[in-house]
This record gives sequence, C-alpha cells and structure tokens, in this order.
Amino acid sequence: MLSKEKMARINELANKAKSNKLTEEEAKEQSSLRREYLQVFRSSMLDTITSVKIIDPEGTDVTPEKVKEIKRRKNLH
Repeated sequence: MLSKEKMARINELANKAKSNKLTEEEAKEQSSLRREYLQVFRSSMLDTITSVKIIDPEGTDVTPEKVKEIKRRKNLH
C-alpha cells in the first residue's frame, strides 16, 4: 500500500496540474509516483483475483483456467 504522504502528494500534483502547469521536476515526480501507485494497485488486484474461487449453482468450480494458472505460478514462488 502506498503511504498517505505519497497519496497526498499525487493528489497535490494532480490538482496543481489542473490549475497551473507543472515544472519539469514536478512532472517527473508525478510520473514516478503514478508508476509506483499503478504497480501497487496491480499487485493488490492480482492478489484479490487469485484468491477468488468461482462456483456455479451446481457446486462446480468454474474458475477460469488463466486464473488457476496464475495462482499455481504464484504459489511456486
């Protein structure tokens, strides 16, 4: 999870970009923070998806094979 300080800085830069132009240094910082945020978000989403098991009304596991394969590879690490 991204720290509160980093999230606040992301929002601060986004708001500044809406009203003014960011300096080159601020634009680089914003880009770096966004990449970090997306990396954390994607990792969290992957953890969520791979922890889900889908069962149809008859009780059969219908979890997509792609998700099962990701879960298998994740468990090997």
